[in-house]
Amino acid sequence: MSFSQNNHLNTEMPNSIDGSAQPTRRRMNTVERKRQILNGAIQFFAKNGIDGQLRNLTKELGVTHTLLYHYFPTKEALIQEVYREVFESRWKPQWEELLDDKKLSPEEKLNAFYIDYSNTVLTYDFVRILLFSGLSEHSISDRFFELLRLRLLPRLIRETRKFCKRSTRSKPSQRELELLMGLHGGIFYIGMRRWVYGQSIYVSDNQNTDKEIIQDRVRSYLLSAQSIFNSQ
Repeated sequence: MSFSQNNHLNTEMPNSIDGSAQPTRRRMNTVERKRQILNGAIQFFAKNGIDGQLRNLTKELGVTHTLLYHYFPTKEALIQEVYREVFESRWKPQWEELLDDKKLSPEEKLNAFYIDYSNTVLTYDFVRILLFSGLSEHSISDRFFELLRLRLLPRLIRETRKFCKRSTRSKPSQRELELLMGLHGGIFYIGMRRWVYGQSIYVSDNQNTDKEIIQDRVRSYLLSAQSIFNSQ
């Protein structure tokens, strides 16, 4: 869908009451203006949801629909750019390299991955935009979960099987995937409690508490997998 078109925003400052000229604002170049709109859209969608009206976005940004249309011809184009900025740009190829590192144990890999993953993605904009997308048009949440399915979950299942001393060749079972998503979802819930419910997970001056929580959850997950699948 296209945005309605209005006049461009006049970026010059008006004269003062006594008639003296005021300094004019520096005009943004195209890169700066696009970045301003994108950053504003990220915060807008994180606060109001993907269904937020674009007329309200332009009002908050102080730009016209015409200017927004110039950089993002449709709302879908803007949403896809938000996805690339908030989700794709934060994905680290080093995570895959870490999980493939044969020198580390499965538990060391999962701990190192989830500690860095949580520090990277459990931000206000990431958590809230992902949830809002799942509650509305799904374009962002579907793409992100496909990324997890292709590049992350198989590696985590493989390392879980290594910890359990099981074969790593067969296709992951639904039971294995659900157990893993319990771990993954539990760590994501750290961000939900902060950025959705506004609740602290703990009251502590210990700066390592997040790290300890993740290590506890990883350990519990691996021991549960060992107990469940080695008893079959």
